[in-house]
Amino acid sequence: MAAQYKSIHPVKYYRDFLAQDVRPDGRTPDKTRTVTVNANSISTSDGSATVRIGNTTVICGIKAELGKPKADEPESGFVVPNVELPPLCSPCFRPGPPSEEAQVMTCFVAKATSGMVDLKQLGISLDNLAWVLHIDMICLDYDGCVQDACVIALSTALRTVKLPKVDYDEDTKTPTVHLNQRTSVDVKSSPVSTSFAVFDEEIILSDPTAEEESLSSARLTVVTDGKSIFSVHKPGGSTLTEVQLQDCISIAKERANLVNEMIRVAVGSVKR
Repeated sequence: MAAQYKSIHPVKYYRDFLAQDVRPDGRTPDKTRTVTVNANSISTSDGSATVRIGNTTVICGIKAELGKPKADEPESGFVVPNVELPPLCSPCFRPGPPSEEAQVMTCFVAKATSGMVDLKQLGISLDNLAWVLHIDMICLDYDGCVQDACVIALSTALRTVKLPKVDYDEDTKTPTVHLNQRTSVDVKSSPVSTSFAVFDEEIILSDPTAEEESLSSARLTVVTDGKSIFSVHKPGGSTLTEVQLQDCISIAKERANLVNEMIRVAVGSVKR
């Protein structure tokens, strides 16, 4: 009976729960879901991680290859992030070209993590050779806040990358790769993304599920390392008061500290 009521009147169903200061999954409005981080989960990649936020699951794989630097940055390498939302993760997606949501999410993740790596450390030979890091994030189970899982997975995977030493002969224009001499990528920052949904234009739900996202009147995403705020993203919708915004930032900072500690432990267990 409850399932039928939820299907016919989903908004009223949520209102009844939230009137008691609880969500249908048992969480209070400000409580986030459990996060699980697994580093180096793909043996065939140069760096990888799997992240779960509740039921949402994202796997990230990084493949490093040699390429020519960009003309405007001849001394640097570059990274190419890409988010995939395949049909297997949700019935909302269909086979074919990347959906608009996947493209928007790719842009968001690229901006949120843009300062993590000094691209000059990826350079090998000025204007001739540099490392290119292809970062693929694939959603295996879509249940809200996929962009948050992608940022955490990318941050974890980058910390497991070890690039081999490369010598470049300027005369013959040929590289020599030393696979037995590897160096970790120096990661400069630790951004963590935390999303919120606005229900009924006034109730803030932390770490919303896919169903809560679909019923929201607005969304907000805060990217922080627990100390500094990197970005606050709110693509339209109902307005927030200054107090509500500050509450969201406080929750995001607290969660970022916990998640970054989990990443540190996960990466440390791989390196031992």
